[in-house]
Amino acid sequence: MFSSLSDKFFSVFSKLAGKKTLTPENIQEAVNDVRLALLEADAQYGIVKKFIKGVKEKAAGLELIKNVKPAEQFAKIVHDELVSLMGSEEEGIHFKKRPASLMLAGLQGAGKTTSAVKLALYAKKKGSHLNPCVVACDLQRPGAVDQLETLASEGGVSSFSVPGMKDPREVAKRALAAAKIEKWDLLIFDTAGRLHVDDELMQELSDMQAITQPEEILYVANAALGQDAVRSAHLFSEQIELTGTILTMLDGSQRAGASLSIREVTGKPLKFESVGERPEDFQLFNPTSMADRILGMGDTINLVRKAEEHIKEEDAKALEEKMRTASFTFEDFLTQSKMIKKMGSMKSLFSMMPGFSALKNVDVDDKEIKKFEAIILSMTFKERKMKCELSITRRKRIARGSGTTFDEVNKMIKSFKKMKELFKNFSGNKSLKKMVGGLLWR
Repeated sequence: MFSSLSDKFFSVFSKLAGKKTLTPENIQEAVNDVRLALLEADAQYGIVKKFIKGVKEKAAGLELIKNVKPAEQFAKIVHDELVSLMGSEEEGIHFKKRPASLMLAGLQGAGKTTSAVKLALYAKKKGSHLNPCVVACDLQRPGAVDQLETLASEGGVSSFSVPGMKDPREVAKRALAAAKIEKWDLLIFDTAGRLHVDDELMQELSDMQAITQPEEILYVANAALGQDAVRSAHLFSEQIELTGTILTMLDGSQRAGASLSIREVTGKPLKFESVGERPEDFQLFNPTSMADRILGMGDTINLVRKAEEHIKEEDAKALEEKMRTASFTFEDFLTQSKMIKKMGSMKSLFSMMPGFSALKNVDVDDKEIKKFEAIILSMTFKERKMKCELSITRRKRIARGSGTTFDEVNKMIKSFKKMKELFKNFSGNKSLKKMVGGLLWR
């Protein structure tokens, strides 16, 4: 995510790395590079101008801290300004009544239908036994109702639709009546979009708002559209009472400008982000987490949250000790890789780790992980526990038993050693509670 922008920021900070102090000249050069990087990422010009002004002023008035490099202090200024630009604090959804209503709005193709189900699953999981229902009010896009019902069914979430109905307003009224009977705590209305903002769309949304009286109206923005998403967000915010934004398509987006610009133009917080196709790839938007990712610093905030959901405290502590004493074995890797699969793909989890760039020569593709597991399963107990040398003869036998080649076995062993060394180095990082990829700790 945002690899192109992250690389450019890394280049900016690298130029300052050899400087003994920050001067007006090298500050100006650095902020020029930052400006160019943000504009190329499709951030709005006016917002970039404001951001650069803040960075420049803070850098110019900076008192250098002893034993802290100027480049690191400049990076912190940029990081803090990014966090401030995106809202500083996490913003969730807030309901005062039951059943509560929430309405999604946005252009066609932004991901409203998928977001409706993801949000329902999130509310069900996080919302103290909430019983949500997604309501199919997108009657414009062919297949939208079927898609919503299918996704809801797969996720174990209630859905409501009226077959043959052409008026979303009537569907909304019936859903509100049904909520009292079905005891739904939260109704999430998936509304229709258009290819562009028009009067008909806005009138329909205005009518829906009047009927459903939603406590939250969330704009769903496709981050991959960059400034197009920002412009649309601004138009929507002028017409209806938005309370926040959901960013979608972040898993493949290189245009981080939407993340930086939407809050500023709408005046409303970024509340959630969709970071993948799976139902669980949905999380609170955290400005610090996003700033970390944009600057290539990983995402320890959400990594820790994922780990805490799936990893027991005692298991984490046991692994910490193993890594600290360099006793982490193939058997441990096998055990933990099976558990970690519940948290997401290995590649996505590794990318959340600070220093992921250090793993450029380590293949963390999920197919490779499966191959690793097959190789380990073909080892003897002593080999898994690393209590004997993996000789050429043993490696050939392991290759035959796992359906792999001798070279693939060598590659796995080499990669394992690199990961083990990396994790051992990370064990002194006090800012990380838990790590993923065979190592998790507090």
